[in-house]
Amino acid sequence: MGITDSIEVKTSKAKKMMLWFGLISITMTFAGLTSAFIVSSSRPDWLDSFVLPVWFTISTVSIALSSVFFQLAKYRLDQYVRVSLPENINIYLHRNNVNLFLGLTILMAIVFIIAQFLGFGDIISRGYYFTGPESSITTSYIYVLVFLHLAHLLAGIIVLTVVTAKFNRQKYEKNKLGFEMALIFWHFLGALWIYLFFFIKYFG
Repeated sequence: MGITDSIEVKTSKAKKMMLWFGLISITMTFAGLTSAFIVSSSRPDWLDSFVLPVWFTISTVSIALSSVFFQLAKYRLDQYVRVSLPENINIYLHRNNVNLFLGLTILMAIVFIIAQFLGFGDIISRGYYFTGPESSITTSYIYVLVFLHLAHLLAGIIVLTVVTAKFNRQKYEKNKLGFEMALIFWHFLGALWIYLFFFIKYFG
């Protein structure tokens, strides 16, 4: 292993370590919020009969599909890198497949966001707001959990856009670290939402 290879390996490990520290930090934040959610559920003004709008179920399906599409994009990327020789006629097919699955990932992310806001619209139509006399402690917690996750998801969409742009500039033919880290982050966001969805559904 040469000096350059050694530096690249160390840089890769450092970046992955920073990513995992970030994911652990996000996990701890949501663990604290969901713990507070459980403690608050014993309050007399807690809405025991509150039912999540069906839009949140749709958003759960869409983010799960987005993870599947992103994983398929990674699979196609691996194939693309293996055949990325100028004389290989399949190179354009594999490149298009990567773009297709990245596009579907972004599309499902947009569906997720739209479904989330429609879900909030449903909650508001029931007369529950984030704050004020028409709010409730139950829905206020739901607003905080969902919006905080949504903020991280918006960051994920920015990452997806950057990944797509870099792929089309052929930045991942030799080093796929950025793509792989984006995939880990996206899977994490999907798993986090699925956890929050079932948590709110059964503990709300």
